[in-house]
Amino acid sequence: MSLNLPSLNWLRVFEAAARHESFARAAQELNMSAAAVSQQVRALEDRLRRPLFERQAHAVRLTEAGRAYLPSIQQALSTVDSATHGLFGAAPGQQLFVQCEPMFAQGLLARFLPRYCEAHPEVAVTVTTISQWRGGLREVADLEIVFGQTATLGRDSEALLGERLYPVARAGLAQEITGAADLLQHRLINLGEHRAGWLQLFEHLGLMPGRARFLQTEDTVTAMALAREGLGIALARAPASDQAMRDAGLVACLPGLSIAGRESYHLVCRDLAALRPAARGFRRGLLDYCAEVAAGVAAGGADTRGQKIP
Repeated sequence: MSLNLPSLNWLRVFEAAARHESFARAAQELNMSAAAVSQQVRALEDRLRRPLFERQAHAVRLTEAGRAYLPSIQQALSTVDSATHGLFGAAPGQQLFVQCEPMFAQGLLARFLPRYCEAHPEVAVTVTTISQWRGGLREVADLEIVFGQTATLGRDSEALLGERLYPVARAGLAQEITGAADLLQHRLINLGEHRAGWLQLFEHLGLMPGRARFLQTEDTVTAMALAREGLGIALARAPASDQAMRDAGLVACLPGLSIAGRESYHLVCRDLAALRPAARGFRRGLLDYCAEVAAGVAAGGADTRGQKIP
């Protein structure tokens, strides 16, 4: 059986009446009459062909169907309310839409945003994540943080940070790795879509990959989680992966071993000259923050919390 979607106003009235289990209190909250609340609830029940309330002389009670329906309606109304206020509750010049590669969002952007939001409390920031660069900026985004090669990103892109790769594992397993060849005795967790990975590390170490056993996954957070569970050795991609590595309780397998990756994080926009004020401030702040992170790593191998990395 196919149903047309009910009126949003019916759902709003149902949510209030269900939350209070009272048409009178819902009417007071919504600035309506109790009769109007009852009428709109009845219209919703007619549309759904199921009773949502049991009517008694001086009270109403949710039916099983009504009780099951309520959480979904509350979540849907909350989503609409949040989206409306987030998109339209601030003046256009005070809105900022950023799309970001997930690892950078978790490992670096989450550390930069408190600084930006404290300096710009008037800006309504919306951050969404993207899994990989598709060759074009999303329509809604002011700025996009992507991982890739400069040649594929277009004119208005700026380098933020590169990455350094090194093997990490649970402490017990890491202690078993005393030389480069020991890596081949364990399962190696690899990211199939990245241009830099275990094969690049093997080339650097002079190892033949023929004896290696790989477990493929798509993202570094998952790779770290698998290593946390003892499934093998992952590759840290510092500094963006520092937080994921700490969260997983992993340590470097061969301290002092790290190689530079082949791709970098970039900040992309359609037209740098046409950026809105909020986006211009975000861009300047993020470039400064990434320069600080890069300087810390270059100066002493420090990660985003000042801890040493290989």
